[in-house]
Amino acid sequence: MRIAVVGSGYVGLVAGACFAEIGHNVILVDNDVRKLAELENGKVPIHEEFLPELIGRHVGTRLSFTADLPSAVSVSNAVFIAVGTPPTVDGDADLSYVEQVACEIAGAIEDYKVVVEKSTVPVYTNEWVRRAMILNGAPQDMFDVVSNPEFLREGTAVTDFLYPDRIVIGADSLRAEQLLQQIYFPLTSGRYYEDALAIPPPSTTRLPPRLIVTSAKSAELIKHASNAFLAMKISFVNAVANVCEQVGADVEQVVQGIGSDSRIGNRFLRPGIGYGGSCFPKDVSAFQAVAAESGYELGLLEEVRNINQQQRKRFLRKVRRALWNLKGKNLAVLGLAFKGGTDDIRESPAISVIEALLRDGCRIAAYDPAAMERAKEALSGSSIRFADDAYDAAHGADALLILTDWEEFSNLDLTRLREELRYPVIIDGRNLYNPEQMVKAGFIYSSVGRPDAFPATPVTSAAKKAA
Repeated sequence: MRIAVVGSGYVGLVAGACFAEIGHNVILVDNDVRKLAELENGKVPIHEEFLPELIGRHVGTRLSFTADLPSAVSVSNAVFIAVGTPPTVDGDADLSYVEQVACEIAGAIEDYKVVVEKSTVPVYTNEWVRRAMILNGAPQDMFDVVSNPEFLREGTAVTDFLYPDRIVIGADSLRAEQLLQQIYFPLTSGRYYEDALAIPPPSTTRLPPRLIVTSAKSAELIKHASNAFLAMKISFVNAVANVCEQVGADVEQVVQGIGSDSRIGNRFLRPGIGYGGSCFPKDVSAFQAVAAESGYELGLLEEVRNINQQQRKRFLRKVRRALWNLKGKNLAVLGLAFKGGTDDIRESPAISVIEALLRDGCRIAAYDPAAMERAKEALSGSSIRFADDAYDAAHGADALLILTDWEEFSNLDLTRLREELRYPVIIDGRNLYNPEQMVKAGFIYSSVGRPDAFPATPVTSAAKKAA
């Protein structure tokens, strides 16, 4: 198939590279000429496992880049709209970019096309896209609009696309549905997985993926409802963690008990300092706005948002409780991205916590494996030093804070870490360590939803050196 993907942001870039990987000829369209030139030279603007490999493998053959949308539309069977839908002040999704692209596509249609919503959009967007295209000259019988929501997690987006739990096609015409089924046939038939060069699957993959065909409205709701439910699950386990702290229980033990129920499952039952990123905050707000516009108040989601915001404040109270006064304290921070595996700092709880600590007069040394450059832009002019590694960040610090769940942060050399710190204090916002393990290593250890742990005779590095 010949596919045009409009937008080279997170979703568009991953989708374009993966469509090329499963055998289609893809034209990725963007109006940022400089960005397109960098992509043609193999420079990938986001940190995502396997993405540089796929772009390097297919650029110049199955994958090309252009700023000329009409020409890309004219040679394509399907046009995927993957532009941004940022939140407005009221929480609605800003669909101005989607509308602009729909109008441009309309003027380039010369034969039948399927226009596919790949961006996360509210219900009724399908109808508005269709109406905008008709008003801009597209013949009604020359196109269909389909909703094909993405379910990509940052850090694992390529494998999520190639090994999905499900593929949702929201189509209101048989012709459009059949074309989308053809596009995804290499996955739904299992053919792609027989390729010796296929990207390796995750350990818990069910093959082939399930194909779900719905109406366009249902597909639009599936995306928002899915993300809202996952955000609710995170906020719920954080609320449970807060209760555990009040009564002296261990949230990890509680999660083991409730997560073993097959009706619940343990995925996303990870207590911490809250969710962030470009999807959950935006989609929760947008789903609330959609519900309110239709006459239904989704108060449940308001509480989800409240818990998420309170979780950051509770973590700051842990830091104050551990250090008493914060003004003038030197803090080591591990993690800047909103989650491990990505360089995305949008709505990152780590950035929010750091900004609050800086306002309290702390001096911070921070390290993140991928998000340092983006964080430097966001935190420019503040009293923060960006370290070379975790141990460099810890050197001379009064305490170490773990704010992002990078795998390498859960495998640190604890003896070396203790030597670098001025005081052996760790406040773990991601529960990467076992409290008993930390006590044996000589740390005063605080985490989320578990009792604080203290060694029998904590000794500071400074005291050891003086001895």
